Amino acid sequence: MSRNDIDRHPGGSRDLAEERHSGSPRDPGQRRDEGAVSDALGHDRLERLMRRGTDVLGCEVAIMGGAMSWISERHLVAALSNAGAFGVIACGAMTPALLDTEIAETRKRTGRPFGVNLITMHPQLSELIDVCAGHGVGHVVLAGGLPPPGAIERIKGSGAKLICFAPALALAKKLIRSGVDALVIEGMEAGGHIGPVSTSVLAQEILPPLAAQVPIFVAGGIGHGGLIAGYLEMGAAGVQLGTRFVCATECIAHPNFKKAFIRASARDAVTSVQIDPRLPVIPVRALRNREMESFAAKQREVAQALDEAKVEMAEAQLQIEHYWAGALRRAVIEGDVETGSVMAGQSVGMVKEEAPVADILKQLTDEAAHALARRSVHA
Repeated sequence: MSRNDIDRHPGGSRDLAEERHSGSPRDPGQRRDEGAVSDALGHDRLERLMRRGTDVLGCEVAIMGGAMSWISERHLVAALSNAGAFGVIACGAMTPALLDTEIAETRKRTGRPFGVNLITMHPQLSELIDVCAGHGVGHVVLAGGLPPPGAIERIKGSGAKLICFAPALALAKKLIRSGVDALVIEGMEAGGHIGPVSTSVLAQEILPPLAAQVPIFVAGGIGHGGLIAGYLEMGAAGVQLGTRFVCATECIAHPNFKKAFIRASARDAVTSVQIDPRLPVIPVRALRNREMESFAAKQREVAQALDEAKVEMAEAQLQIEHYWAGALRRAVIEGDVETGSVMAGQSVGMVKEEAPVADILKQLTDEAAHALARRSVHA
C-alpha cells in the first residue's frame, strides 16, 4: 500500500484496511449514522453522570451559573434556568430590600428553580436569609468561608437546600457534618475572589473521598465541555461556570465589558497583589488594566487607617469589599473597562462571541457528550 493510496482515501490507512478486510468500501453515510449514534450515547451517558446534580438542583442540566455581582441578576439568572441549567442570583453587597426586589423580578421571568448566593461576611446575613425564606427560595448558596453560628440551621429550617463553597478538604468535611446538601469546590483559575489552589488539585483532593457523600460541583477555569466530562467521570455531580456566560445575549453587561472578554486571552486574567500582610485581602482575578494598580493604592489607604486606629479589621475588610463592588459596577454597568474592575476567569480566552444562553449550553453539553462518546469507543 503506497502513501498516495492512504492520502487519497478519506479515512486514512485504518479505514482502508477495514475495507480490504470486509471486501467493500464503507459508505460515508454509514459513518455519519455511526457518529450520530455515538453522540446520542454520549448524551445519554452525560445525563446519567449529571443525575445527582440535576436531582439536587431540580433542573435538566447540572450546570450552575457562577454568582457574579452586577452580572448574575434577574435577566441572566432567568435565562439560565429557562434554558435548563441553574441560575444563581449574586446578592453580593445588596441590602435586604434590593435582594427582595431581585428575587421577585426573577420569579416574574422564570418558573423554574434558581438559587441565591449569599456572602457569609455580609453584615446583614441574617436579614438576607429571612428574605430568601420569605420568598420560598429553594436553594441558598453560601460563599466566603465557614457560615456563622445558626446560619445553616435557619436556611435548612426554611425548607431550602443549602450549597456551600469548600476551598479545602477539612472545611468540606466539616460542612458535610453540618448537614449541607451539596458543595462547590472552586479553584484559583476562576474570576473574582479566588483561593490559592487550582481547580484540578482541589478536584483530586476532594472528589475521591467525598463525592459519594454529597453532590459536589466543580468550578474555576471551565470553558469547554470536554473538561466538564472529565470532572463528571471523577465523581463530580456537575459544574459551575461564570466567565463563559458573561457574553450571553441575555447578560446586561455593557458592550465594552463584553468586548474586553472577547478580545482577552487566558494570560490577561491576572490576580491582585496583597500589599500589607496584616490586611487579609482575598485575591481577585480580573483582566489587567489600570484598576489593578489602583487597588494597591486602596490597600495602602486602608492599612494606614488601621495603623491610626480609625477602623477595626472587620470594617477594613468591608471597605475593601465595597471598593471592589464599586469598581466592578463601573466596568459592568458603565462600561469603564480601564478604571473599573473587569473580573474574569482564565477561561476568558475561550469566549469568542456573544451568543444566547441556550446556544452556549448546547455547545457545552454537545462537547461533553462527544468527549464521553469518544472515550466509550476507545475504552
